Amino acid sequence: MKGESLTQFIIREQRKSPKATGEFTLLVNDVASACKAIAHEVNRGSLAGNLGLAGSENIQGEVQKKLDVITNDIFIRSLEWTGHLAGMASEENDEIIQIPSGYPRGKYLICFDPLDGSSNIDVNISVGTIFSILRAPEAGGNLTAEDFLQPGTQQVCAGFCVYGPTTMMVLTTGNGVNGFTLDRDVGEFILTHPNMRIPEDTAEFAINMSNQRFWEEPVQRYVAECVKGKDGGREKNFNMRWIASMVAEVYRILTRGGIFMYPLDTKDPGKGGKLRLMYEANPMSFIIEQAGGASSTGRERIMSLTPQNIHQRVPVILGSRKEVERVVSYHLESI
Repeated sequence: MKGESLTQFIIREQRKSPKATGEFTLLVNDVASACKAIAHEVNRGSLAGNLGLAGSENIQGEVQKKLDVITNDIFIRSLEWTGHLAGMASEENDEIIQIPSGYPRGKYLICFDPLDGSSNIDVNISVGTIFSILRAPEAGGNLTAEDFLQPGTQQVCAGFCVYGPTTMMVLTTGNGVNGFTLDRDVGEFILTHPNMRIPEDTAEFAINMSNQRFWEEPVQRYVAECVKGKDGGREKNFNMRWIASMVAEVYRILTRGGIFMYPLDTKDPGKGGKLRLMYEANPMSFIIEQAGGASSTGRERIMSLTPQNIHQRVPVILGSRKEVERVVSYHLESI
């Protein structure tokens, strides 16, 4: 095995903190084990009968795929018994997930989307897992949903796995961003992308153009400028990308720059946005900011928001700092 494993990396980071107990290191290893199991099920696809609809809906009113249910079960089963968590919150569960009474409780909380981009699974496009780790207000105590409602600035760790041509885990603990590739021969995530930084200059934007008629004026203005490129006053021409899988979009931004937008629109104004704050927007914002980028609703920093409920939706504009700041400035001008 060449390179440093995820376990070695986390232990090395742990040694920098004299007060570290090792519990966090073990929790990250538990998450990595869950992601390995999920990668296996995703890769088996039709061979295991994993594709297609599950015949149910989640709390969001979204039709669940079979793999939504399978991956959610894997994540819960992998983490509930370890003694490192006080509770969990998942996109696929209406309420918070309590640790069963027969298992010890730890001092951390985890929020997760077990299979981001699952609408793409049947057409063999990259999907992934997103997670956010918080401290429990009281270790070992009885939890309520309110215990999870911490702003993104309180995150201890955030990460995602992308299941594509290779399986990769991208992780931050507030000290930069590092990428690990799954070496299937040894079953370990290996550090392959140390200290990931978002390029400052970009010529790519990602947005669902089918919603254009519902966007607010600042987003209309920004996208129109990108489409026109040099003919519209920008210093370069832009390309548009849209994968409909946030993990793949963010990974692309981390490696070659760009901006990703799921802005506020009038299509369904009651929702307040498309993406979920606790287990999509916050962890991705933490990663993006730690890699030198920026993340905003268009009006305020995402990680400064105080969540109102575990399934709250928010607008998301994130990526290369200069482009995000331009979109935010257009919003401020429109006030």
